[in-house]
Amino acid sequence: VLTDQERLHGMQMVVEHTAGRVPVILGVQGASGNHAAMFARHAQALEADGVIAMAPYIEPIEDEDAMVRYYQGIDREVDMPIFIQNHLRGSELSIDTVVRLINEVEHIEYVKEEVFPPTHMITGLIEQAGPKLKGVFGGASGRYLLLEHPRGVAGQMPGCHITDVVVRLWNALEAGDLKEAKRVYGIMAPLFALETIKGTNYPEILRRRQVIKSSHSRLTTRFPTQDAYDHAALDDILRDLEPLFTWNEKPLLYGPPEWLKDQWTD
Repeated sequence: VLTDQERLHGMQMVVEHTAGRVPVILGVQGASGNHAAMFARHAQALEADGVIAMAPYIEPIEDEDAMVRYYQGIDREVDMPIFIQNHLRGSELSIDTVVRLINEVEHIEYVKEEVFPPTHMITGLIEQAGPKLKGVFGGASGRYLLLEHPRGVAGQMPGCHITDVVVRLWNALEAGDLKEAKRVYGIMAPLFALETIKGTNYPEILRRRQVIKSSHSRLTTRFPTQDAYDHAALDDILRDLEPLFTWNEKPLLYGPPEWLKDQWTD
């Protein structure tokens, strides 16, 4: 959980670090329309390439007209493509609602679909949304990509911890090399299993790849700190994944962080 100021600062850091080398899509979801609009204004000022927003996530919204107003509030602040992130953590949107949003909100052109079953949702959107929808992307770290790709997804928006491996999977599917795609997916599968058990897997892998310095999370109840068994499993998983990494600027770290080992010995 980040404060508003932390989110705004993080958006600026991403834009400055990428420095135009790759397109940048910034997350602008908020607890209300005004809240999301504030982040959208910041994304526009930073000259991002697009924005992505879940529906309000504090409490599910069932009023479809209110949902349209929420995305219209974002739309008024930007002159760039908008992605809807349809996610279980937000207010789950039906295919009909997403199609209405695409038709009534000017800049909505893409959807990141993560509501179950995502495969059926993706097919429904592609079949029903019409030409204004430029693409549907999968999510969930790529764990359903083998099933989503034949349905016509435009791409995959995974977590950032093993994005380079997901790129290998995507490239194999795009090349029609199903054997290689299944090989890569098989190596990723144990990590997918570990990720379904709520924990600090994402930041811990980023720490081990030396992207960040600490995997400590404020969400210690909802996402409990990994124990010794989790870290042993992660060591084994990363040994198999390491040959697939294409980003290797720093050596991969093995074993839990020192602060956690100190807790285990107390």
